[in-house]
Amino acid sequence: MQKINRNVVLALLSLTSLVFLLFQLCYYKFYLSQKNGAAFSKGRGSQSGQDSTRWHVVRKFLGLLSSHNIPVYLIDPLILGLVNKDIEQIRSSPDGPSPECKYFCAPRDFTTFALLDKTWKHDVGLFRAAEKMGFQWLKIINKDPRLDGMDDLSGMEIPLHYIFKLASHAIHLVVFYERSGNFLWHGPLRLKQHMDRKFVPFRKLHFGHYPGAYEKPELLLVSIDDLKVQIPKNPSSFLEEMSHSRFLECRYREARAFFQLYPDDSSLDAVEFRKKAKSLLHLAALTLKNLGVKFWLSSGTCLGWFRQCNVIPHSKDVDLGIFIRDYKADIIPAFQKAGLPLKHKFGKVEDSLELSFQGEGDVKLDIFFFYEEDDHVWNGGTQAKSGKKFKYLFPKFTLCWTEFVELKVHVPCETLQYVEANYGPEWKVPVKSWDWKSSPFNVQDNGIWPIDEWDNVIQIY
Repeated sequence: MQKINRNVVLALLSLTSLVFLLFQLCYYKFYLSQKNGAAFSKGRGSQSGQDSTRWHVVRKFLGLLSSHNIPVYLIDPLILGLVNKDIEQIRSSPDGPSPECKYFCAPRDFTTFALLDKTWKHDVGLFRAAEKMGFQWLKIINKDPRLDGMDDLSGMEIPLHYIFKLASHAIHLVVFYERSGNFLWHGPLRLKQHMDRKFVPFRKLHFGHYPGAYEKPELLLVSIDDLKVQIPKNPSSFLEEMSHSRFLECRYREARAFFQLYPDDSSLDAVEFRKKAKSLLHLAALTLKNLGVKFWLSSGTCLGWFRQCNVIPHSKDVDLGIFIRDYKADIIPAFQKAGLPLKHKFGKVEDSLELSFQGEGDVKLDIFFFYEEDDHVWNGGTQAKSGKKFKYLFPKFTLCWTEFVELKVHVPCETLQYVEANYGPEWKVPVKSWDWKSSPFNVQDNGIWPIDEWDNVIQIY
């Protein structure tokens, strides 16, 4: 009898433990998970509850914005990379390529969308509605760089990024602004001291580590995983653009300080030259863009952007740099067709190539081709009368976008090192008397062209 009682007791204890365990599981599933906004049923074709969570968060976010008439488009590189592989099928199928949740259920901590500032007035009603749906949100603001050149408006802040979080997934909404150079710009994501740095894994975000510049995308409305969403019409082009999107703002404060020491030349001649230089630069940029040739501001034009955010009026020319690997034989005929006759051609593709085209009046366009070595790059120069060759050495650099005379254009990202290499430590001091053979800080003798090559390497028109 004693043995039977012991078995009954053990059975009752086991049953009690099992009931308690089931109670804990139910409590977590139906109370704690709902409290944290994570109670989602499995989505279409998903393989796990975690996958479904991402899809549901995106769906609720898109529904929220649609109810407030706020258009956004997908710029998430992970999803666009998957979409790009199936882009033809997605374009041809109004209901998406397959019933499986393939794109928005892919493993990731967040999904990234873009918002054009001019399409929304940042109404607080959106955030109230978001909170009612269970979203937590964070707004990141900073100074508007477009106003830094205006003393009375400098310091005004604008929204740059929004983060919406629900359950274990977050939506990163990047705000794009249209710049005067007819391109889109987004600002950096800089957290202020009072902000919660644990809100999301900010370091993993794909946008915001630095400002970015993009062409205005043509958008395509598609169905992905049963969700209607806008994407760049050519995802591969957008992803390529994203990898080279870093933007440098002109140094407006330093420019104002420069003009306090050296008042700007506002004479009629200076105003006229800047007008012609701007027109010439825009024409050159369009011509090279049509050829698919990447270029950047070089020499005095780069110095003018970096030092005073404008064309140097006494420079008398526009200077551009191109890597020799990007050279195309179509460059000369393309500029001639654009109305810019060839003024001179020095060097050859293999060595010290330099082109000069005649612009309006006495303004000319100089294009210097850069050659890459193991630890430096250089461009060449040629003295027509003597056949002497010169070499100008620069530290290696990468290219960033900037805005200059209402144009989206490249400059060396490492601009200070680039300018110092050419103009030395005193680059801040204007120099009106400049000898291209001896004044540059980085110039070296590079021998003499053989006389029998002069007809080919020294061509003046």
